[in-house]
Amino acid sequence: MGTTTFSGPVVSQNGFVGDFTGNITGNVTGNVTGNVTGNVTGDVFASVQSLSGAGAVNVTDMFTSLTTTGAAQALTLANGTVGQMKIIAHAVDGGSAVLTPTTKIGFTTITFTNVGDAATLVYTSAGWAIVGISGAVAA
Repeated sequence: MGTTTFSGPVVSQNGFVGDFTGNITGNVTGNVTGNVTGNVTGDVFASVQSLSGAGAVNVTDMFTSLTTTGAAQALTLANGTVGQMKIIAHAVDGGSAVLTPTTKIGFTTITFTNVGDAATLVYTSAGWAIVGISGAVAA
């Protein structure tokens, strides 16, 4: 297939397949599967898991909004894919939560006690590593 130039909005009923090279200007709405290489200017919004109470922090959504409903609720986090980012933020305070990832580097648990406590993790070949932490406590 040769090069195609579009002017104005482009809508696909079945998605786009193939490689795109060059600049894309405007909004991209929907899912992007594959690698994005280059600069991204503008806002990037992650998919959100709303987790209430104890349970599994998923590895399918980048962001987990945590609502606690008791004291020291147990949270788990399975192994991810190398390069994967995970952000967890305590949104509604009904107690505290203790996160224990399956494989981690340099810490055992992260405790979320107050609204606003947050942690950003990246999965490496050795396990989950803390990239940033605010208010939450790593032990």
